[in-house]
Amino acid sequence: MAHESISVFDMLKIGVGPSSSHTLGPWKAALMFCSLLENNYELSDVENITVLLYGSLAKTGKGHGTDIAVQMGLLGADPVTCEIDKIDFQIADIRETHMLKLADKKQIQFNPETDIEFLYSESLPYHPNALTFLAKTVFNENIAATYYSVGGGFVEQEGYKQISSKNQQLPFPVDNAGDLLHWCMKTGLSISEVVLENESSWRDESDTRKGLEHIWETMRNCIYKGCHTAGMLPGGLLVKRRASDLNKRLLKGRKYNDYGSWVASIRQGGNDFRYTIDWVSCFALAVNEENASFGRVVTAPTNGAAGVIPAVLQYFICFCDGHHPEKIIQFLLTAAEIGSIFKKGATISAAMGGCQAEIGVSSAMSAAALTECLGGTQRQAIMAAEIAMEHHLGLTCDPIGGLVQVPCIERNTMGAVKAITAAQLALQSSPDYAKVSLDTVIKTMWETAMDMNMKYKETADGGLALHIPLGLREC
Repeated sequence: MAHESISVFDMLKIGVGPSSSHTLGPWKAALMFCSLLENNYELSDVENITVLLYGSLAKTGKGHGTDIAVQMGLLGADPVTCEIDKIDFQIADIRETHMLKLADKKQIQFNPETDIEFLYSESLPYHPNALTFLAKTVFNENIAATYYSVGGGFVEQEGYKQISSKNQQLPFPVDNAGDLLHWCMKTGLSISEVVLENESSWRDESDTRKGLEHIWETMRNCIYKGCHTAGMLPGGLLVKRRASDLNKRLLKGRKYNDYGSWVASIRQGGNDFRYTIDWVSCFALAVNEENASFGRVVTAPTNGAAGVIPAVLQYFICFCDGHHPEKIIQFLLTAAEIGSIFKKGATISAAMGGCQAEIGVSSAMSAAALTECLGGTQRQAIMAAEIAMEHHLGLTCDPIGGLVQVPCIERNTMGAVKAITAAQLALQSSPDYAKVSLDTVIKTMWETAMDMNMKYKETADGGLALHIPLGLREC
């Protein structure tokens, strides 16, 4: 197998919820198709476009906003920088006028009801998350391109080798946990230090640090906004947002006016076990309620699991005196490397592996990062990742109504708590006596994914999605 180089910024991407594979991926695929048209044809000659959604993208596309995502991509909007408050207006305008400004340059006729086709019974063999764009020009030319959203916002075009950072030559190439541990032992570097050296193959270290600071700023803003936004989540399940009410109850009237004073107010409540766990849950709920509301989140490694890493990192900041820029960068570097190993050895796509591939991976990423930041050795950090994933093996993906809400939001709280527990276990253990390696767990996870019934892989055809009637409120 050829070595694949994955950057920290491949694993941690800024985007729009609710799903990295069903929203961010299709959005990026539409942008790629716009680029294909602009680079190989005259955009002014394009007359109409049809979008075909296959497999999991079709079955849960409405709930995940896949139809909205492809329209935003065709408009040329950047999911990293676009004004998310304008998305509803832009989509409503297309729906009402049946016109779309392709790549923000050429007006074409486009009716979402007929020009986006959900092919519920069709699936392409390479990956369950497939979509095809069909364009017709005024000269009767037919242009077609198929893309696969393979998880975590990664997109591959059929028939083309992915143009990305994957072939970059790194000083410390890592394909599995054994490789990572080898380089750590040989150099004496921590996991985060090995990753930082590798990142310097792509950019200056100062740029990596600035980029990670921006990643954390986005996570932090998402937590803070989610903890201060009440109401109901969109989509028809009538799920009430809980982070805001929980934030108020836990603070008991303590005053603050910004993120910094909010953290200080949280710390004033002490370190009681129940108080701490309630805050971890609150942080995770906040992120995934924002994600479910088409908010801006960091894919870590996916949108459906976007709350775990921010929640554990916020826990580290609030309750472990981790509010230091260097510690935050260390945390994110370590987490990203563990996630990349899972992507190389298994999958981070729920449509391929169930929720073990999302919540399980994010929990493992967080556990390793927290362990290193709390002073654990490289082997203890890898052990923590193994413990976290070991207790997510077989976790199915069964979103009710195809929405990233029930049980997805609460699963982020559980993944965060398991990560903290795994870190504590690893810190109090000797890896010499561990019976299971991280590479063994990753291999087992992939085999479990292959054996898992397709109805438990983000199709909303099984599990809770089948047995809970739409309209029921989450507890």
